[in-house]
Amino acid sequence: MEYIYPARFHANDDGSYTVTYPDLPGCVSEGKTLGDALRMAQLALNQWMEYLQDKKQEIPDASAPGDVATEDGEFVNLVRAETKDGRAVRRTVSIPKWMDDRVTESGLSLSRILQDALNEKLPSA
Repeated sequence: MEYIYPARFHANDDGSYTVTYPDLPGCVSEGKTLGDALRMAQLALNQWMEYLQDKKQEIPDASAPGDVATEDGEFVNLVRAETKDGRAVRRTVSIPKWMDDRVTESGLSLSRILQDALNEKLPSA
């Protein structure tokens, strides 16, 4: 799922930035530079959303950027995060018998091999 939330970026005296999300109390991040702060803000938002999904908690609506109050040295920027549904699903696949025998003999996990191969072939999102 895609999430876009306004984040408040506060410029610190040492040139770093602290990032907070008015709609997500407790979701805080920092970065030594503006670019680093933006990357860290996106990572924090993504982890926060995954946590809320995992715990089956309500995900709050995002405020409009213009509704977020700022103080001197602050600005608002939209941050986007995308979560993936990591639940396991069962699929029926067909492979030659000799491959299945070799997988079993080697002690490998067919599911793990398939996941690794698909991760390699599919573009990351």
